[in-house]
Amino acid sequence: MNIKSIARRIFKTEEKKEDTINGEFGQRIRARHARFWKTEDGEQVRNTIHFAEDPIEIWKDKQLWQRKLSNKFNAREFAKKHGCQVAELYWRGRDLNTLDFAQLPAQYVMRPTIGHNSNQVFLMNDGVNILENKPYTPEEIKAALQKAFDANPSLEFVVEEFLQNEAGEYKIPVDYKMYLFNGELAAFLVIQRSGPTKGFGNFYDEKWTPIERLRTHYPEGELLPKPHCFDQMVADAKRLSKAYEIFVRIDFYATPQGAVFGEFTPTPALGKDYTEAGEQLLLSYWNRFTPGKF
Repeated sequence: MNIKSIARRIFKTEEKKEDTINGEFGQRIRARHARFWKTEDGEQVRNTIHFAEDPIEIWKDKQLWQRKLSNKFNAREFAKKHGCQVAELYWRGRDLNTLDFAQLPAQYVMRPTIGHNSNQVFLMNDGVNILENKPYTPEEIKAALQKAFDANPSLEFVVEEFLQNEAGEYKIPVDYKMYLFNGELAAFLVIQRSGPTKGFGNFYDEKWTPIERLRTHYPEGELLPKPHCFDQMVADAKRLSKAYEIFVRIDFYATPQGAVFGEFTPTPALGKDYTEAGEQLLLSYWNRFTPGKF
């Protein structure tokens, strides 16, 4: 894509921002956020650690149990429990001084178990965080994450495999974000990132047909071919959505080994910047496939 076409897309995006609305879907998302987190037990529930081997009854032993899956370690364990591939785990803990960076491969991902928008995520390739295109020493990584821990002592950190793309390259991965309602897939948001919150995004339906934008945060980019693991990705996401029971956005990555789970997002963008088309589509799925559910 040349610079002129990029500029046209960015201009088009800015123009379309006026078309966003404060509709009922967004209102439901914000109401859910309040139910999930503006409670005395929110953080305790989120940080109750479970493992794939735990009975499902233990996972679902609380009201609003889905809050547990906003912890990224719990999320990967829940995905494993339901037959999905996850990135290899190299280390998990709170005390960063116990992490031996010398034992890590040249490519790895380090992130907190709580967070959003790629905050405090280190996508490391030979000493460079490619999300920022900035080199970091182990001490600099530890210092940055220690600040996050000091601000929220509930945090843990995980170090995971850096997933290659389907071409076998170590690049910022394409995010395949699926909007799901009790096993029904409403749409894909596919993001080609150039930084933590920058990049291009396109929407597709379940058949990989491009559709009108549902949200305006990312300018539209070049359309991508369907990933080779598309069928597996959709099947895995639908299975997880059924288990989750209510609306959720689920992220996956396409790798040489197939589809790999990323994370659950129960309140995407806090319901902001959705277009009228996005509001209509997502609200119709909510009312049809998860009626009466928060």
